[in-house]
Parts: sequence; structure tokens; C-alpha cells
Amino acid sequence: MEESEIRNRADPGHTMPGGDKRDSMTQTESRIGLQGHGPRLSKVNLFTLLSLWMEQFPQEQRQEDHHSEIRRMGLVVVRDSKVVGLHCSGPELHAGQAAIIHHGACLADCQLYFSRRPCATCLKMIINAGVSQISFWPGDPEVSMLRSTSAKHSSSHSPPECITEDAALDAVAAEKLKSNSRPHICVLLQPLAPGLAQFVDETSRECDFIERMIDDEPGLNTDTLFHRERTRLLKDFSRQLLVRTSQQHREILTHMGLENFCVEPYFSNLRHNMRELVEVLATVAAAVPLQHYGFYREQHSTSEPALASSLPPHHEGLSQEVARHCIIQARLLAYRTEDPKVGVGAVIWAKGPSAGSDGTGCLYLVGCGYNAYPAGSQYAEYPQMDNKQEDRQRRKYRYIVHAEQNALTFRTRHIKPEEPTMLFVTKCPCDECVPLIRGAGITHIYTTDQDRDKDKGDISYLRFSSLKNINKFIVSTRSHELFDVLLLVQLRKIESSDLISLYCLHSGRGAQPLLTMPVSSTLLSLRFRMGLQCLVV
Repeated sequence: MEESEIRNRADPGHTMPGGDKRDSMTQTESRIGLQGHGPRLSKVNLFTLLSLWMEQFPQEQRQEDHHSEIRRMGLVVVRDSKVVGLHCSGPELHAGQAAIIHHGACLADCQLYFSRRPCATCLKMIINAGVSQISFWPGDPEVSMLRSTSAKHSSSHSPPECITEDAALDAVAAEKLKSNSRPHICVLLQPLAPGLAQFVDETSRECDFIERMIDDEPGLNTDTLFHRERTRLLKDFSRQLLVRTSQQHREILTHMGLENFCVEPYFSNLRHNMRELVEVLATVAAAVPLQHYGFYREQHSTSEPALASSLPPHHEGLSQEVARHCIIQARLLAYRTEDPKVGVGAVIWAKGPSAGSDGTGCLYLVGCGYNAYPAGSQYAEYPQMDNKQEDRQRRKYRYIVHAEQNALTFRTRHIKPEEPTMLFVTKCPCDECVPLIRGAGITHIYTTDQDRDKDKGDISYLRFSSLKNINKFIVSTRSHELFDVLLLVQLRKIESSDLISLYCLHSGRGAQPLLTMPVSSTLLSLRFRMGLQCLVV
């Protein structure tokens, strides 16, 4: 565990961030060198950001009740510095309860990162499971102190002194559990590495998803689009994850037994670090805007007639909102990369046979990873250069472990052939990873194809196009998505007055009539260039 952290169980003199420390299992925390090496997210900040982002996981039952005392929450389960669980609150289960259901006794010796302080009901079960550490975001807790169910204080920003009896009792119980527990229950926050905020902003504006938008619409002002999306997200995240006023925040910290943080300069530093992390989250998410943008299935030719029957049941793609959320999970992971130039993140989710009661529904995490050098290596122990280096022995490609490879290697459970298993990766899979993806049983890939069919010497992307029996969902702007739709319609003898109606499915919003046309032949082949899936009836 990195040492530059803010801890709750410490004298104020020991709560401030210390200097950077080299992680014995990875390379240095940040490096900005002559080659433009970018800084990295620390493990603590990565896990914290993932927990904050999991709180935003799309829900089938829209909009949280803003007058409810119980707030949604995200949770990251970590074992041996590897993410083994991503959870969020659902209609019935809290995030902590979902972790108990999914992991059970396997939570022993794990570290848990919550996007809020968990309620006493969850906390007692988690402590009982034998976790080694519980970290939480020091904002409004799961049993809200900013919300009131009374008519008198109906505002979502009610003064903390007006908290309900249940919220007060939960705070007392949680503090008692914390004081008497074996696990270390604390607040872990670190200042960003120097230059990281700027690095995230620059790389987000130029990522493959933005480049694809530029390719599809050369006249599109992506800077304006990115800025508008980031501003919107920052406003939303600040409202949900930050405490509006210093007075409110001090009151909440005091109720949670975090009085040490209320003393300056620790209080100002705490709020500053929280604000910086929320800004990073908004920047990373803004690179995958939802409006006029999505992941669309690449159509297959008639040479693959058995594709549908070879895939598991319930193999339809995810909603655009869920696909986007998973890709942003991968984007966050990419900022932990050890590659000096290109950060890649990958997340694997599987779809179970029935929906659960937690926030991710029927989805459960299989594995995740980012590109890095072999575990245990030290910085500069392996070559760092790309194909611009003429001496091929000094290139990185034979040493770097790809994001997909790490996600598969450190997966938390077996991939089941009968369940759809979805890989979300921030760059087009290369020829080294394609056989692994096929062999592992991945059924869906969500990615960008900016490098498709390119041969860059020591790394190439020629196999992706010929990858069979896997649904490929490629990112594209909706108005310019290319669907090579070959509609083969076997018709019986019909009169010229008979009609075939074409319907379109637009982002899962149901069928809409596109056109109706007479047909006089027994075979109809149509090609469309549009952001729609077409059906023939």
C-alpha cells in the first residue's frame, strides 16, 4: 500500500500525504521524462475513482429518490492489489450486502473501497467476514446526513444538525463498530501525482474514441463537445459526491468521528483532494460522450449463417448506457498503466442467467487489468521504447503484458460457455491478444477499431477483422455508423402488390417504420449506411 495517504486513525500530524514511495510490485508512481512519460494514478486513487464511478452504474429503475435517507453507493473489492469485485447498491441490496452475497467468506483479508461510509448494517457483516481494511470516501455517508425524510426538511441539502434519529443512531453504531473492529477502517486519499490532471485532460481529448468521432465527422468540433460534456458531468458529480459548504462538511465529519480532518490545514487539503479526484473522473468520462455516440454491432456477412445459433442465449448487446459505463471503467484502469506511451485498460463482465437484486443486475465482474510490465519488475528494468526506436531489441513490445492478458490472467472466476462474456477494452485488440480472447470464450467485444488492419512491425492488428463467432461492438457516431447490412429475404411466390416493411431499431428504443416497398423478386439484398439496425417483416 502506498504511503502518501490520508488516514483517519492517526494523529493529525500523521494524516498528511507523504512523499512518493516505490511500489515493490510495480514501477514508480509517476514518471515524466524526456520521452513524455505520463504520470500514473496511484492504486489508492484508482480504487477510489472506481468506487465513485460504480455509484453511477446505470439502473433499470431510473432516478434515485432524493428524499430517501439511504444513498446509492459504489464498492471495489481488492485482494493482493487486484480488483476482484465491482459492486453498487440496487433496489434491494446495499453495495456491502451485494459483496457479501457474491464473495462470502472469500472477503477475508480483502480491502474494500466504498464511495461513502457504509451503514452499520453492512459494516457489521463486512467486519464479520474478516476483511483487512475498509476505506471510504469522506462525503455524505450511506445513511445520509444531508437528506431528511421529514416534510419540514425536504431539501436534499438539509443542514446536518437536522439529521434524522435513524441517521444519528447509524453514525453512533458505525463509530462503535469501527472502534472495536479488527479491520483498519479509514479514509484513504492521496494528492494527484504532479501533472496528472493535465495529462488526463490531454489524453482524454485525443483518445481513440474522440479520434473515431473526428474520422466519422471531420467537421465536428470535438473540443467543444468534450468541454460541454465535462462541464455537465463535473456539475453532476460535484452535486452527488462533494459536500457543498465547508460548514456542512465539518458537521458530517464530526458526526462520523473524523474530527481530526476538521482542523486546518488538513480540512482544506481534504476538500482539495476530493475535488481533484472528482475532476479527474469527469474528464475521463467526458471522453466517451453518450449523445450522438454509441457502440454498434458489426454486421456479419452471409458466410456466417450459424453465428446466432453458436452464441449463448440472451446474447443481445447491452444498453448504450451500460456499455459506456464499462468502457469508462477500462479508461480509469488505463491511467494506472506502466507503458510510457500508451495506456490501455480492459474489463470483463459476464451476464448471468437472471437478474440479481444488486445494482449491476445480471452482470458480474470476471476480471480487469491494464498494460504493465511483469509483476515484480522495477522501473526501466525492461525496454521502454516503441517502434520509432530503430534497434528492435530496445523496443517494449516483447516485454509489456497487455491489458486483455492481465484481465484474463487475474480473472476472479471461470468463464462459463453458457453465459455471454463481454470484454471492454480501450484499444483495438492486437494479433497477440485475439487468439487469447477467442480461446477464453469471450462472446462480445466492445472497443474502438482505430488500429484495425494496421501492421506496425512489432505489433499488428490484422486478426481482429477475421475474428469469427464473436459479437464486435464498435464505437461510432450514430449518424455515420457503417452497417454493411445484407438482408437476405427468402420469399415465396408473391404478387407485385405484396409489400415488405423495413423497421429500424434505434438505441433499443423499439421498432420504428423506415420504409415500405414492393418486392417482385425472391431475393432482396440491401446495403445501408446509417446508425440503425434494420429488420425485415
